[in-house]
Amino acid sequence: MKSPVTSLLKIGAVLLAALALLPAQPLQAQATAGRERVSFDANWRFIKADAPDAGDTLSYNNLKAQLLANMNYADYVVRPSATANPGADVSYAKPDFDDSSWRQLNLPHDWGIEGPFDQSLNAATGRLPYFGTAWYRKKFTMPAGDATKRVFLDVDGAMSYASIWLNGHYLGGWPYGYTSFQVDMTPYIKAGADNVIAIRLDNPNNSSRWYPGGGIYRHVWLETMNPVHATHSGTFVTTPDISASSATVNVKVDVSNESAAATTAKVKTDIYALNAQGEITGSALASITSDDLSIDPGAIKTATLELKVANPKLWDTDHPNLYAAVSTIQQSGAAVDSYQANFGIRTIKFDPNAGFFLNGKHVPLNGVCDHADLGPLGTVSNVRGLERQIQILKEMGCNAIRTSHNPPTPDLLNLCDRLGMLVMDESFDTWDRAKSRNDYNLLWPDWHIADVRVQIRRDRNHPSVVIYSVGNEIGDQGSEVGNTILYELVKTVHAEDTTRLVLTNNSSNNGFTSYPAGEYAFGFSYEPRLRPNYATYHEQHPDVVLMGSESASCISSRGVYVFPVVEAKGGGAAPNHLMSSYDLYAPGWANIPDVEFADQDKNPNVAGEFVWTGFDYLGEPTNNGGGGRRGAPPAAGAPQFLPDTSRSSYFGIIDLDGFKKDRFFIYQARWRPDFPMAHILPHWNWAGREGQVTPVHVYTSGDEAELFVNDVSQGRKTKGQYEYRLRWDDVVYQPGSLHVVAYKNGKVWAEETIKTTGDAAKVDAAPDRTTIAKDGQDISYVTVSIKDKDGLTVPTAMNPLHYEISGPGEIVAVDNGDETSLAPIVGSNDSKAFNGLALVIVRAKAGQSGAITLTATSAGLTTAKTVITAK
Repeated sequence: MKSPVTSLLKIGAVLLAALALLPAQPLQAQATAGRERVSFDANWRFIKADAPDAGDTLSYNNLKAQLLANMNYADYVVRPSATANPGADVSYAKPDFDDSSWRQLNLPHDWGIEGPFDQSLNAATGRLPYFGTAWYRKKFTMPAGDATKRVFLDVDGAMSYASIWLNGHYLGGWPYGYTSFQVDMTPYIKAGADNVIAIRLDNPNNSSRWYPGGGIYRHVWLETMNPVHATHSGTFVTTPDISASSATVNVKVDVSNESAAATTAKVKTDIYALNAQGEITGSALASITSDDLSIDPGAIKTATLELKVANPKLWDTDHPNLYAAVSTIQQSGAAVDSYQANFGIRTIKFDPNAGFFLNGKHVPLNGVCDHADLGPLGTVSNVRGLERQIQILKEMGCNAIRTSHNPPTPDLLNLCDRLGMLVMDESFDTWDRAKSRNDYNLLWPDWHIADVRVQIRRDRNHPSVVIYSVGNEIGDQGSEVGNTILYELVKTVHAEDTTRLVLTNNSSNNGFTSYPAGEYAFGFSYEPRLRPNYATYHEQHPDVVLMGSESASCISSRGVYVFPVVEAKGGGAAPNHLMSSYDLYAPGWANIPDVEFADQDKNPNVAGEFVWTGFDYLGEPTNNGGGGRRGAPPAAGAPQFLPDTSRSSYFGIIDLDGFKKDRFFIYQARWRPDFPMAHILPHWNWAGREGQVTPVHVYTSGDEAELFVNDVSQGRKTKGQYEYRLRWDDVVYQPGSLHVVAYKNGKVWAEETIKTTGDAAKVDAAPDRTTIAKDGQDISYVTVSIKDKDGLTVPTAMNPLHYEISGPGEIVAVDNGDETSLAPIVGSNDSKAFNGLALVIVRAKAGQSGAITLTATSAGLTTAKTVITAK
């Protein structure tokens, strides 16, 4: 087999480019160039019900033929039929329907997270009502000056089976809820008049193995442009040659002529540097103009341009330098369109014998898998929520995210570009064989090619994206059918982008037995249980890139510890279905972090790992107490377990609210070996355990440590080969303090002390940001903690809490990270602390500035107040 290093991908000499926060945003100075892209999120009407006169007229089976007919396979833009108009007689689709009684809201919106939690609903999908039919409607006015423009609706994501009407005319839609798509509104838009858009979603039950959310949960945009314009996602930037002194930038721009006459056009591309905020700075670094393009009506022509950037600043995880390629379409010397694609100059290389290289430097993939939800926000795409997650992950030393198991929101990729986070960009959880009754298998025959092509076109310019994944634990692994599909998918990806490898996450012993040579990487799902493992697979397939694309799956609940501490990974369950945080426990297919660390160290050819998961997520609660989704039953003689109410996973290194579990620190110790740190577990509030053995573990980036209990040494321990934690298993509990001194190369490296706290005395409220934007989207995460009189967080506190807010702000959500809590998240001003902590998410009201005051109270405790300023 030909090595990927020298295959057609030539990954070691490729730059990939990145679309910016506004992928088609025109330059402010070039507003007259004819393109405008504005947020379409505000002022929608919503109802969680179907039109009473709809019947089955609008079912997918009845609409499928028209949905497919409205797909333009030249540019994958949805374009309405001139004649067919299904649903025109349905009341909610009509422009004159009175929707004034419907709820008014702004997008993005996830109706499922609004609850209520219902224990009778499926735990795998979070016990939330994400399914059902709903409608969104919006009235808007188009300026008279746009009468000659092309008008498009860009939908970043709608869950799911979206169908769209404009002024009573059916435009089309898209069924896969994770695909971003564009709809041509031009034939039925009314310039200089009022317009009504109606969007119907039909989100089926049993469509997912985790919480998928429901609603128009990502952003929507209104885009206007002249008839001759750059196509949607039709600009592709690469740099085949990079040196310290120069980078070659290749830009391909697809230009569409949607006028009635043939035309001649040129493309002028300018390269600019961007600052840390993604803004263009300075003058153009390079410029070039194409030869004339002769374009017939309805045709698309491609301009291929080559530019040189002197002394390029490379994009990497520590210095995410970005550039912009601004392509201006010219007719008769006049600018008629301008399209901006941001990119980063960098090389990537996967070597089957040595792992991953970024700009020629070996970089282990210290990655996590994450689902799409943002915990208490549900699946709503919120830039600050995503930014906070990335910041927490980078603090841990994480440098990569796998978008499990679907194309992510564009917001995530834009942030990964800006903040320096690598991405494995995934397409599907399933192909033609179902995992859930109503999952993607129903769409596969008609939509998988379109879904892949649209995803790759949208994402191929992001420097953060370093590999594509086209399937997760696919049922067809190892079969001839599966091999045939894999070939088709790899070729489909590489028809759009030949600069990245394609991977599948494999859960069977042999995975796929046939794949395109030099174009495919093999991802292991929980390698320690598979045969062949890393070592034997590499021996059998020495030219194939390997990585742990899904690893560990340790389970724990923040701040929970179960005694006695047992070694069996099936242990650690508490009677209330919480899981011990000694980080020794995992489901049968999985392992604790230490096992994967050792296998990675023994096999340096492996590119790295993606831990399941970075954050707890809604759905798939898997514990070892017989509860949740598929936890093992309690052992004979174990305590009687309470009825299970689990709503979220236990897999996260970080809990649902972004609070760090102990596990955060074993990964930080491994992934940031040069960062001095030491972490002690468990906490030291164990009234009633006096005189009993209470094991103490320490995670440190040092190589040895000495533990003290009330200043008395418990001995100095050194990590052995393939050991990743230090353990004092015979410590006897007595109130007071634990103190650890970590050493590296014989010198003091880091220290930590934890103390037995006093009783709860006061509430504390600490916002992560005290100033937020008044755009109706920006949020502040307020950590509410229960403190003793000395200001120490009480790690066992479960106090009820009540919140009041005043000023130009509102409480978006409240939570505490307890996997078993069915308390309301949205629409409530009450929660309780879970092991000392709770969370309140505050948002400024759109257009309103001033001081927002949040007050947190708990009976018998001193009240907390904090002020957040909206600007």
